[in-house]
Parts: sequence; structure tokens; C-alpha cells
Amino acid sequence: MTNKKIKTIFIGTPDFGIPVLISLISDKNFDILGVITQPDKKVGRQQILTETPIKKIASSYNIKVWQPKKLKEFADEIKKLEPDLIVVVAYAQILPKAILEIPKYSCINIHGSLLPKYRGAACIQAAILNGDEETGITIMKMDEGLDTGPIIAQEKIAIETNDTGEKIFNKLSELAGEKAAPIILDYIDNKSELKPQDNSQASLTKLLDKDDGKINWQKSATEIERLVRAMHSWPGAFTNFNSRTLKILETDQNILSINNRHQTGEVFLHNNEVAVQCGQDALVLKKIKLEGKNETAAIDFINGHRDFIGSILR
Repeated sequence: MTNKKIKTIFIGTPDFGIPVLISLISDKNFDILGVITQPDKKVGRQQILTETPIKKIASSYNIKVWQPKKLKEFADEIKKLEPDLIVVVAYAQILPKAILEIPKYSCINIHGSLLPKYRGAACIQAAILNGDEETGITIMKMDEGLDTGPIIAQEKIAIETNDTGEKIFNKLSELAGEKAAPIILDYIDNKSELKPQDNSQASLTKLLDKDDGKINWQKSATEIERLVRAMHSWPGAFTNFNSRTLKILETDQNILSINNRHQTGEVFLHNNEVAVQCGQDALVLKKIKLEGKNETAAIDFINGHRDFIGSILR
């Protein structure tokens, strides 16, 4: 390793990249020239203009922040900075060739799946939805495609039966923060063997929207249980009860092998627990939240909503 610090630009937006950014700031081998993140957005009912999580962290360390609307229009500014390295974590824009060719040590991306599986945005949720037993992070050298570049290294974690999208997000974020700097330094020292991705094994995930949390009770209880965990905490799994949105926050992981006793979507009591008949088997509800009300245990919800038992969720 050269005695000179590696002049680095960090590009990212959400919380996921914070541990990586902090690890690079804290490592004496890196000189963070600045951070590029998405423009501030209006958030919430009051539409308050809000800084991105990455901008907040960078500003707290007095690091320069740029927020171009279109990254490709910022290529000349990046070139003037003469970075040795660009590190990208969850930026939501593909880097153009003009930027990929700037840094001496290339552009490095840290992605929340075991590529080539789950390229794209909703990689964490996809792993849970599909019942995968493991997931992880991939650190790769970027090319012009979407998460298609050669792999520098991968780190795996198990997906536990009670893991939600939020829990996996946090686990992978911390893992990336722990592993990124040493792996990148090994890459710069030519200690890493780049591995091309097998495109025949690739899968693509789309950006989630609110409707992705809508429960289809025709699906199996296993599929719906995974949906509830995958969509926690955003967009959340939800259904409709008495023309109001009912969020399903938590279910029992033990599936009830009950069929042909109730209509699909029907709420019933089973061993003093609230259950819903699915297309196959049934699912016990643990925590729910009715629109405009506080979160509550499903069994307590029926005290104030006697018509819940026997209702058909849509």
C-alpha cells in the first residue's frame, strides 16, 4: 500500500450506507474528498424538506456534500477532484461511463445481496419473500450495467426465521461497514481475484411501492408470512377490514395446517388465537394496527371489534 492516502468520493443516499461511510472516514488510509447524495426531498404530511441520511452524516464530519439531480451532468466536477476511488452504496442511479473511467482504482459498489442473485433495488425483501436461507453483501467493481460488474468479495449471513426486512437491512448495513474498508484495501493492493458474474444465474428486483405490501389471501400462509416479514417496516403488509386499512405487523411463524373449514380471508379463533384462512393453510396474527389506531395484539383487538371474528379480509 502506498503511503499516500486514497483520495475517495463516497456516493450514496439512505441509512444503509452510513456504516460504510463512517468506516472510510475513520480509516487513515482514505481521504474523503466529498460525498454525493440525492437532492433533499419533502417528507411526510407537512412536506418538510429533509436531508438524506448520508448528507446528515457527512455534514456532521464537515465533509463537502454535492446533490446533483443528474449524476452524469456532474462528471466534469468529479474529474476536477482527481479521485483515486469512488465508493457507491445504494445511490439509485447508474453511474455513466464518463464517471466510471475517472478514478485510478475504479468505482466500487456495495450491494445487499449475493450477486448475481437479486440485482436492483428490493434485494433484501426478495431474499425473504423467496424463503432463502442466507443472504449477504457483494463488493464489486462497477461497469455500465445494473449490478453486473465483476465480484471482488462476498460476505454471507443466515436469514433467521424471525428476520424482517428491517432486521436484515440493519445486519447487512453493519456487515458492510465492518468489511468494506479492508476488502477495498486488499483490492487496491492487488490481493483480490475478480470473479465475473454468471449472468445465466441473475435475477432482477424492482423498486418497491406501497401496493407491494397488499396481502392476497389466496396465496399460501407460508407466502403471506414471508410477505409480512419482508415488508416490515416499509411499505408494510396490509389488508382491508370494514373499508379501513389494517396493517399486519407480526404473525406466528408456525403455519396452521387447516384447510376447507373457512372461507379464504376469513378471521377465526383457534386455541384462543386470532387466525386467518389463506389459500393454503392458515396464519395466526400476533400484532396488527387499524388505520387511525394504535398498534395492538390481535387477540386484544377483538375486545373492541367483535365483528372482526368471522369477517372476510380483502
